[in-house]
Amino acid sequence: MNKVGVIFDLDGVIVDTAKYHFLAWKDLADELGFEFTESHNELLKGVSRVRSLEILLDIGKVELSEEKKQDYLVSKNEHYLEYIYKMGPEEILPGASQLLDALDALGIHYVLGSASKNAPLILKQVNLFNRFAGIVDGNSVSKAKPDPEVFLIGAQKLNLKPEQCVVFEDAIAGVEAANRAHMISVGIGDAKTLHEADFNFNNLTELPQDFFTKVISEKISNNNEPRLYKTR
Repeated sequence: MNKVGVIFDLDGVIVDTAKYHFLAWKDLADELGFEFTESHNELLKGVSRVRSLEILLDIGKVELSEEKKQDYLVSKNEHYLEYIYKMGPEEILPGASQLLDALDALGIHYVLGSASKNAPLILKQVNLFNRFAGIVDGNSVSKAKPDPEVFLIGAQKLNLKPEQCVVFEDAIAGVEAANRAHMISVGIGDAKTLHEADFNFNNLTELPQDFFTKVISEKISNNNEPRLYKTR
């Protein structure tokens, strides 16, 4: 099998913390006096905390001083962490643990590539921290997705070329970042939303058993155009 490594996004792929982000951002919006919906929350997927606040303020047409923005970023994160400290292994998304087991059995190393600055804490809460060969999070990068920086650093941690890396993402910005890094992108979620991904699955349980031993291996060795592996 050709040498390959995997880079996982965290939120929406390994665990679902988007619901906690939503609750924390919604509380802030309520405090500022405007409505923040779950549809609005989709705009924040895969986006840094600072950029998320900017989007939220644009939605509410609210202007704040830089000092006040920093205060709200801190308070939002504190509220979010209240939810995170209650997390446990039961919050790992379906198929994630099984995929990590399969990668371990194949000798394929994997790292995390997440915009979240709380990624190490979350992995510790769900007992997955020690399974990753490396972690690239919001503290490790200067540019947010869709800039490919987070994934390029992930490839360095895997000691692989970008073309040898497979990225699992649930956000448009993340898929774009993986594509810009010239990596193989796997969209987890709605195929219409993530149509730019090389492969699409509704969730990790849908990956075929030969996904790495055959599908990905052949793609890397043949260096063909992306072969779409869409599911309903």
